Amino acid sequence: MVAPKGGFGNDEPTFRETLGPYRSSLPIIACMHPDIDHLLAQPFGSLPEFVALQATHRPHHTALILEEVQLSYAELRLGMERVAASLQRDGFGPGDVLALCAGTSMEYVMAYFGALRAGVAVAPLAPSATAEHLSAMLSNCGARLVLRDAAVAAQWPLQAGNTLRCVALDDSPQAGERWLHWLAAPEQTPAPIAPTPDWPFNVIYSSGTTGVPKGIVQSWAMRWAHLRRAVTNGYGPDSISLCATPLYSNTTLVAALPTLALGGTLVLMRKFDAAHYLQLAEQHHATHTMLVPVQYQRLMACPSFDSTNLSLLKNKFCTSAPFNAKLKAEVLQRWPGRLIEYYGLTEGGVRCELHCHEFPNKLHTVGRPGEGADIRFIDEQEQEIPKGELGEIVGESAGMMTGYYRLPDKTREAEWFDAKGKRFIRSGDVGRMDEDGFIVLGDRKKDMIITGGFNVYPSDIEEKLVQHPDVQECAVVGVPSEQWGETPVAFVVLRSGASAQAQTLREWLNARVGKTQRVADVRLVDALPRSEIGKVLKRQLRDEYV
Repeated sequence: MVAPKGGFGNDEPTFRETLGPYRSSLPIIACMHPDIDHLLAQPFGSLPEFVALQATHRPHHTALILEEVQLSYAELRLGMERVAASLQRDGFGPGDVLALCAGTSMEYVMAYFGALRAGVAVAPLAPSATAEHLSAMLSNCGARLVLRDAAVAAQWPLQAGNTLRCVALDDSPQAGERWLHWLAAPEQTPAPIAPTPDWPFNVIYSSGTTGVPKGIVQSWAMRWAHLRRAVTNGYGPDSISLCATPLYSNTTLVAALPTLALGGTLVLMRKFDAAHYLQLAEQHHATHTMLVPVQYQRLMACPSFDSTNLSLLKNKFCTSAPFNAKLKAEVLQRWPGRLIEYYGLTEGGVRCELHCHEFPNKLHTVGRPGEGADIRFIDEQEQEIPKGELGEIVGESAGMMTGYYRLPDKTREAEWFDAKGKRFIRSGDVGRMDEDGFIVLGDRKKDMIITGGFNVYPSDIEEKLVQHPDVQECAVVGVPSEQWGETPVAFVVLRSGASAQAQTLREWLNARVGKTQRVADVRLVDALPRSEIGKVLKRQLRDEYV
């Protein structure tokens, strides 16, 4: 990206100065180089260009840490440039898609930025997906090249005659061509690109909990909006971000990409383990982290939590799954600093923030609409309803998907337009806005239980059941019933050392909820099935019960 005419003179406003009154609430961060600050003030920019600038101004600063290996910004830029040159050599450019399907590694990060440097969109695929889903995602995105590793190759063998080209990120012969053989020579320089806001940045596939995953196209403009918001949360040249979620997840990317673009250090974990996480946080003096609720839960239960020095890790974020009020309160009490919950969609549009440390009386909510977000509520007939009433949440903001890749019908289903033709993204969640402008979340529309003609929201039952002293966590689903059409059933994980019986819990719960909310059964389980980013797989619970 070419810098705007006029250079980087002092007469130009910095990005932080453009924030106006909002600036006063920003956390204190180290000053960024004027080049970076100037580019952030522009309406649009390129994330790979930021990595290149960091390498120019701070070449020896540590960009990535994974176990005992560290990578400087100069090394990250070199890897990014070699990947870009390799892709351009092989005929890839704007309009093409590169598939990435592998575990966490330095090479994965270099490949991600390298694809972007060549103008190629990235499709990060979940290594845990079934071979059937992986094949379907590859078919949908049309990628001609996939970078993978041995673990993925073992569970996803390509059928004879398949012409898909594979490169092994870990140099394993079973996964494809060797990474080091495929990479262009260090002296090869990729041709410059000129990205525009509407270029596809990445194609993020949904979790697939309700069927074949859909490819969510996020534009360069959408990622630019994510980067500019990250500055307001203290990301910068002295930030050290501990990453404990998989690299294919949008949850991770929202924190990892800004960390590197703004010159911080990203500490990677191959797999989350509470004790190891605490060790890394203390060892590397982490300042930022993005976790999902189940990870907070496991950290709170870890014996070494209270003896770990987390005094610098004051910027804590949470997203991707329901974060119950009781757990938020415990984190606030035991882990000082900022705790911010994000409620939103990978598709964008709907975006709320709850600054838990500022509003401890609103922990039962998901916060207020984020800066610039327009949140509305619609009924079953898709008519807008007052914000105090219960309805489906729809939203519009700077970060909105272009659509589902090659699925125009599905894209139309995800959109809602107001009377003036303004485009919103439907969340599929039910909720309402309270008198203070905070949003109280209900359930996914698809998770709502219709029993005897009444609408029952599982979260209402779960909120009551988790109050039992023996219950660690729970999930309620609707199962078929000849008498009622559907009836609620609860799955419960007991606290360590608890001895409550299923029938006792059922009687305790049913005495405290409404008649239509009474559960027909309680099942005790060792753990709730979850996706890699912590979402409870209710469909799996429902199917197993039936």
